[in-house]
Amino acid sequence: MKTLQGKVALITGSTSGIGLGIARELANAGADVVLNGFGDANAAIAEVEGVIDQSGSGARVRYHDADLSRPSEIARLMQYAETEFGGVDILLNNAGIQHVAPIEDFPPERWDAVLALNLSAAFHTTRLAVPHMKTRNWGRIINIASVHGLVASAQKSAYVAAKHGLVGLTKTVALELAETHITCNAICPGWVLTPLVQAQIEARARDEGIDIATAQTELLQEKQPSLEFVTPQQIGELAVFLCSGAAAQIRGAAWNIDGGWAAR
Repeated sequence: MKTLQGKVALITGSTSGIGLGIARELANAGADVVLNGFGDANAAIAEVEGVIDQSGSGARVRYHDADLSRPSEIARLMQYAETEFGGVDILLNNAGIQHVAPIEDFPPERWDAVLALNLSAAFHTTRLAVPHMKTRNWGRIINIASVHGLVASAQKSAYVAAKHGLVGLTKTVALELAETHITCNAICPGWVLTPLVQAQIEARARDEGIDIATAQTELLQEKQPSLEFVTPQQIGELAVFLCSGAAAQIRGAAWNIDGGWAAR
């Protein structure tokens, strides 16, 4: 059963990793999908189209290259979704970047860049998506906030601040829309084996002179008690659930999917 048939989903940062996994699952459930990101757009489109062909969902997929650090580009992206599909019913704010450094060495320009993409972009997409959702009295806003929206790690001041801010934004928007059929929630993943995390593992292996498998185990042991990575598919399936009728009264939640990280 294609539960999201006739809905339009916009997923930021969706040309790879978590965002692409979410796009695959939403398309599999029948939603038309607008992709956005700086990765290989053609490969991402082909991957989502493969899911659509296999599932027979009949969904359609498009791509827009907006730079989400610029509000004017975000407006252009939202207008594109309006022109192509009539507006956004499901908004997935997933785009993000990271910079690691002690607070005294943290470059101010990197702070500004992380806050712009990881937090401010979600504000701009949300404020532009809500009017259309209100006309239909239905919508789903899902912010990918990370377990770092719930707990902190050293040397990640901008990322942790942005993700905590995103959880706060989620709660505020949920309250403002509480008397509508528009919900706003956050998903807070732990370690996910994305290209970015794989690069961290390889750097650890290189710096410590250990093999990749050992570096991966060490990374997980530090934070994630399950010693298993969360998968983009699992996050995508959770997003589909939050779009369902069963989740109609889940509002302002910060749902951690983190292998026990935040339970420590």
